[in-house]
Amino acid sequence: MLRRMASGILICAMAALTGACEDSTTGLTPTPPPITEVFEGTLNPVSTTVHSFITLVGGPVQVTLTTVGPDAAKTIGFSLGTFNATLNICSVVFDNPAAVQGAEFKATAQTTGIYCARLYDNGSVRDAAADGSASSFNYTVTVVHPQ
Repeated sequence: MLRRMASGILICAMAALTGACEDSTTGLTPTPPPITEVFEGTLNPVSTTVHSFITLVGGPVQVTLTTVGPDAAKTIGFSLGTFNATLNICSVVFDNPAAVQGAEFKATAQTTGIYCARLYDNGSVRDAAADGSASSFNYTVTVVHPQ
C-alpha cells in the first residue's frame, strides 16, 4: 500500500513539474509602422490654417514644413500642438514664428490623442500681397506619427 501511495505521489509530482516547465513566454508585440499624412493648403494674408491628426498609441511624432511657395526663402508661422475637437482649437505647444521650408518639429506623443499642425501668416504673406509679389503662399506639411 505504501508503494502505491509513493507511486501516486511521484506521478502527481511529475505532472505538476511538467506543467510548470511549459513554455509560457509571450512573443514581443511588433510595433506597427508609423503613419505618414500630407496636408496641402493655401495661406492667405493675416490667416491661420490648422490640420489635425490622431495617434492611437504613444510614440515619435515628426512634423515637417515640406514646401512653401512661391518663394521657399519666405517665412511663415509654424506650430505643433494638441487639438480640442469640441472647441476646434489648436493649443500650441511648440512654435516657430519664422519657419522656412524644411523646418520641423520632433516630439513624442505620450498617449492616444488628437494633435495639430498650425500654419499662420507672420506678416510675410501680407507683405507679399502688399508689394504684389504674391497674393497667397502655398504649403505642404508632412506628418509622421504612430498609428
